[in-house]
Amino acid sequence: MKKRSLLLALTMLSIFVLTACGGASNGNNAKNEAANNNNNAAANAGEEKADGEKLKIGFVTDEGGINDQSFNQGVWEGLKKANADFGYEVSYQESKEASDYEKNIETLLDAENDIIVAAGFNLEEAITEAAKNNPDVQFLIVDAANKEGIENLTGLEFKAEEPSFLVGYIAGLTTETNKVGFVGGQESTLIKAFEVGYHAGVDQAAKEKGEKIEFISQYVGNFSDAAKGKSIATNMYQQGADVVFHASGGAGDGVIEAAKDMDKWAIGVDRDQSSIAPDNVLTSAMKRADSAVYKVLENLSKGEEFPGGENLSFGLKEGDTVDIAPTSDKNVKPEILEKIEPLKQRIIKGEIKVPTTEEEYSAFEAK
Repeated sequence: MKKRSLLLALTMLSIFVLTACGGASNGNNAKNEAANNNNNAAANAGEEKADGEKLKIGFVTDEGGINDQSFNQGVWEGLKKANADFGYEVSYQESKEASDYEKNIETLLDAENDIIVAAGFNLEEAITEAAKNNPDVQFLIVDAANKEGIENLTGLEFKAEEPSFLVGYIAGLTTETNKVGFVGGQESTLIKAFEVGYHAGVDQAAKEKGEKIEFISQYVGNFSDAAKGKSIATNMYQQGADVVFHASGGAGDGVIEAAKDMDKWAIGVDRDQSSIAPDNVLTSAMKRADSAVYKVLENLSKGEEFPGGENLSFGLKEGDTVDIAPTSDKNVKPEILEKIEPLKQRIIKGEIKVPTTEEEYSAFEAK
């Protein structure tokens, strides 16, 4: 199988950037576009490079799927924007279950993609093995690290605890019952960072209020079972919680549905999920995979080398990658919202060290 040289592709891309006039894509219609396009059809934009070829990028989703209104969809939106702005060919393979990972990666290899992107820590093992076996292809794993320092693999991680702290603070100041909940997807180090960051933010609010806020937590066990997510959230609301934050991918659709059915507050994750239930999504802890992936590909368009062998980390300090949703002003009280920017700055300056583990949370003291 003949592999395209990434170096040649990048060299020719610089010619393309000087001559092409690419239209911007806001990525907001990714869900509808994905439904209209066959998943194997490359999304093409821009002019051909001098040799008639374009940089090819293939994407493998986890079980949440391309239209999960969360993390996978965010990655795809970033790729679609890179397609529109830089002319890259982008395509995806959708995983329905874990057994699909390897065959989907192999499909993208057979299609001679120059870069293969994988979303979610569940793909870490499969993408690591593929990178070892295909040194002439570059790989990017989103939400996981390149633990072995493989030269053609890049890990892209987010400081998920930081936006989680912010939405926890909002939840703590918003709750009227002084009881809030958290619904996780699959138990992992990453999802635990969401949980304890959120819990610490709730504690910060409790200190300011001078009141105790009860915190309850439960995990779905996966990122796709929306029915179970709804059942867990419904039970939390019935127990008296009036705000529930989820970090559970597609399973979180059920959490938001429960909030809508019971007229309570839900907090979204990864993307701005307010469109799912505008009157019941209080805010969202955004972990902008679209922006982070786009930044990496934008650097390629400028002639920079692919950051193989590295781990990239994005937090509040890096800007435009983690934050609360821009639509928060619809449902979050103005007097609460005005406290968020100063809180961000305290995190950026290191005055507040947001915990990522249970051990760190145990040592955390609201200030």
